[in-house]
Amino acid sequence: MSLEIRERDFDSFFETPLAVYGPTSPYVPMMQADMRRYLDPGKNPLLIGGGELTYFTALRNGRPVARLTAHTHPQSDRRHGWKRGCFGWFDAADDLEAAQALLARAEAFVRAQGCDHLAGAFNLTAMQQIGIVTEGFEHAPYTDMVWTPPHLPRLLEACGYERFFPMSTFEFDVAAVEPAALRNPRSAEVLASPDWTFAPIDRRHFAERFEEARACLNDGFRDNPMFVPLTAEEFRFQAGEMMWILDPEIAAIARHRQEPAGVIICIPDLSPFLRATGGRMGLSAPLHLLRTWLRRERAVIILYSVKRAMHGLGLNAAMLERVVSALRRRGYRRCGVTWIADSNAASLRQVEKLGARRLHRLHLFRKALA
Repeated sequence: MSLEIRERDFDSFFETPLAVYGPTSPYVPMMQADMRRYLDPGKNPLLIGGGELTYFTALRNGRPVARLTAHTHPQSDRRHGWKRGCFGWFDAADDLEAAQALLARAEAFVRAQGCDHLAGAFNLTAMQQIGIVTEGFEHAPYTDMVWTPPHLPRLLEACGYERFFPMSTFEFDVAAVEPAALRNPRSAEVLASPDWTFAPIDRRHFAERFEEARACLNDGFRDNPMFVPLTAEEFRFQAGEMMWILDPEIAAIARHRQEPAGVIICIPDLSPFLRATGGRMGLSAPLHLLRTWLRRERAVIILYSVKRAMHGLGLNAAMLERVVSALRRRGYRRCGVTWIADSNAASLRQVEKLGARRLHRLHLFRKALA
């Protein structure tokens, strides 16, 4: 059967996982319009900053069977001292020939940009979804989590890629967590002191709150592996969408004497809406969105970060206690937590206190380029 590789064919690229995985898989598409702008070098600030991007689709007898992106990120190379090319949005049937062909094209693309290795999956946003699922394939993802099928790790390894940077996503039962049980002496002081206040992230103050969130994220994550501080344009490019889906009671900026000190962003899970619409904004999309909002049972913690000067004061525990209390009050039943690296001992201790169970195990994959 003939294999065709198309470059920058958006329609076949978007259609690939829907065609390959089928409607009963845990896969959740992103909105078609969002993917189009992410892949547009003139709109995505990650690329405007000097990165190069292309994307490929493999078709067998005219039917899409695999896809991936290839891009460079010069800011990351300069900050971390490497020459890394990245692949992302790798979705495929169990078709080794197609995987080999796509990865070969990606390798050639980044090699031409001076890269000495290719790594992924990094999906192309300011706050990237990353990883290939290696365990937990049976579990449906929450918003901002990836899902990939069991054969992808095998295909990557057959193409010469090795696993690195292990991480996990998590889920906890909201009703099973007693908010007060998360408290410790230092977090109790935070919650009791008038020096500490919590400002909800709402539409009215969205721009101000998100600039404060960016400052907390950049400071708190500065020493994390692979992190590159986000520009205001990069942060708004993706996070700006949250204005329309936020539940203000479950997201907040923590302030110490009116200065931003920490952020926790928890949002309703939009996966039911995305699955129902197939990622397309058709005539029925508003109805599906209303149903998702009215029947919301799941939320997801997208990120939480504390400025380094405020570490050790109990602020993380205080923020989590407030969020869990709000989740219970608002009637959410389950809450996801996006990826945490195995090396992040502090965050792993926090999810352990929540009684969270691992949802997915993920790894990055890399290959040296000759």
